Amino acid sequence: MAGYYAIAGPLLRLLDAETAHGLAIGALKRGVVPRPAPFEDPCLRIRLWGMEFANPVGLAAGFDKDAEAVDALLGQGFGYLEVGGVTPRPQPGNPRPRLFRLPADRAVINRMGFNSQGLDAVARRLAKRGAGIVGVNLGANADSADAADDYVAGVKALAGQADYLVVNISSPNTPGLRALKDRARLANLLDRVVRARAAAAPGKRPPLLLKIAPDLTADDKRDIADVALEAGIDGLIATNTTLERPAMLSDPRRAEAGGLSGQPLLGPSTRVLAEMYRLTGGRLPLIGVGGVESGLDAYAKIRAGASLVQLYTALVYHGPGLVNRIKRDLAGQLRADGFATIAEAVGADHR
Repeated sequence: MAGYYAIAGPLLRLLDAETAHGLAIGALKRGVVPRPAPFEDPCLRIRLWGMEFANPVGLAAGFDKDAEAVDALLGQGFGYLEVGGVTPRPQPGNPRPRLFRLPADRAVINRMGFNSQGLDAVARRLAKRGAGIVGVNLGANADSADAADDYVAGVKALAGQADYLVVNISSPNTPGLRALKDRARLANLLDRVVRARAAAAPGKRPPLLLKIAPDLTADDKRDIADVALEAGIDGLIATNTTLERPAMLSDPRRAEAGGLSGQPLLGPSTRVLAEMYRLTGGRLPLIGVGGVESGLDAYAKIRAGASLVQLYTALVYHGPGLVNRIKRDLAGQLRADGFATIAEAVGADHR
């Protein structure tokens, strides 16, 4: 696997970022990307929402937006993956170029704008997938009069296909979307999607999560925690990309508009994660995402309160072999600190 990416990685990075991404999805679909030797460790297993995760390392939304390579991606060693964001109706997203590598900072800036083939296409593909835990990240069409209607439509269409559903109110590239964090609007939105799930999948009832931004005030975080607990959703994902530009950035493309992801987001996203764990009293499972590129990074998020972690940007720079390296290192970190399981380590920094 390392030898494969040592050749393919530099060639892909000669292309613009979005073209390279499209080729990577195509290679996965065609079975061109080799599968790594399996690596799992009993200490990495975790049971959550009635599901058994072989390991806590997942692929974040945004990589396989339209569920085109689900089985191939699960074969890379992920414990689960999240497809989307998917919008009810197909939409092209923002004009290109809209995806930019910042190699000097091991980061990416995107302003994709929820480019999506729509619910019908994703539902058809998920109906044909194999085994494995797959969540679906739901978005809203840019021209929708009421974004809440779009999330309800997504829940109704995919509640029977998804192992969990994510209400994504944190993309910075759809105008007005982040305003849904307002307490009253968020309470109304979550009430509607919870009721839609009950009607759409009374037998299955997939867990319902909320994905939040890193760029939140103290009041925002308190309101989100309170409303999430009151609404009865099943978890939070912290965090999406940031509109901030940390002073540490050195790459010439740091001024591009859009959401920043990758290594510079590790600290800010983990701080938000820890705060949400504290505000919810550890009562809501959390998925930690933002800047994960090592077992130590994943472990930091778990100690801060995450039961699961996700990555995406790090794959651009380190390739798919990174997944098993993270798992090996994470298992070592757990045992070094005397933890027999992931669950024992969740929130350790708060004790």
